[in-house]
Amino acid sequence: MLNGFELQRADFGFTGEGLSRPECILAEASGDLWVSDNRGAVTHIRPDGAQRLLGTMGGKPNGMAMDTNGSILLANIALRKFFRVARDGSHELFFDRIDGQPVGAANFVGRDRWRRTWLSVSSRLENHLLALEEDIPDGYVILLDERGARIVADGLLFTNEVRVDNHGHHLYMAETRGGRISRARIRADGSLGEPEVFGPDPIFPGALVDGIRFDSAGNLWVTEITRNRLYVLQPDGSALLVFEDPEGDILDHPSSLTFAGEDLRTVYVGGLGQTRLARFRAPLAGRPPVHWLAS
Repeated sequence: MLNGFELQRADFGFTGEGLSRPECILAEASGDLWVSDNRGAVTHIRPDGAQRLLGTMGGKPNGMAMDTNGSILLANIALRKFFRVARDGSHELFFDRIDGQPVGAANFVGRDRWRRTWLSVSSRLENHLLALEEDIPDGYVILLDERGARIVADGLLFTNEVRVDNHGHHLYMAETRGGRISRARIRADGSLGEPEVFGPDPIFPGALVDGIRFDSAGNLWVTEITRNRLYVLQPDGSALLVFEDPEGDILDHPSSLTFAGEDLRTVYVGGLGQTRLARFRAPLAGRPPVHWLAS
């Protein structure tokens, strides 16, 4: 259903204003949006458009997920820690060490419907940006479940967003420096099999992929930041370029996307250089996020 689909500039509208580095977006069934914002911690945008900035975290709030109690689990890549942010903006440390060592550049938090939490770490380097300039395979993924915390994937090229597929078979991992998506089979105990590349490697020469999100048909939507592009990787691994914005008027270093609205076909896109969210209508519904499902 996506072959031939292509977005035009006129297909986009905008939501929010005055945002700072809106790297990640969470949508609730109520229509409320929660957006990472480095002026504090998160900005809450109500369905009527009213917004309020919450928290005084500082650093660079990055990828996040909503917990079962409605709080937000948030990675702060500059502070190199994972936090829990309450709806009043207060925050507390959630996770910052693994195997006795600091985690490094905390990038993203993902939750799945099997009650597992996945944390991605882009690099162990003190200056994690060096891992974007050359191939330094020290990115990794942490799994938190009833067995505790453990590293389940390592040796990745600047790990970014990670998502479990619609059937729970694989964990998909955006490797920003590699410009590619990798995946690994999830075993019954939560450990992962050997990673393999899914789709083009790289998606194009010089690409830096960032955010990934599944729709209801199993297509993987991908943001790419060097050319302000949106791709769709179909289940067979073929890549469709659905939009690019060289001027950066609509998308500026797009870092994430989320499906929202009653029919889950309104897509919001955040970006590292944006001050508002771009939005468009997708031809297919997104997969319902885990916080929409009964716990």
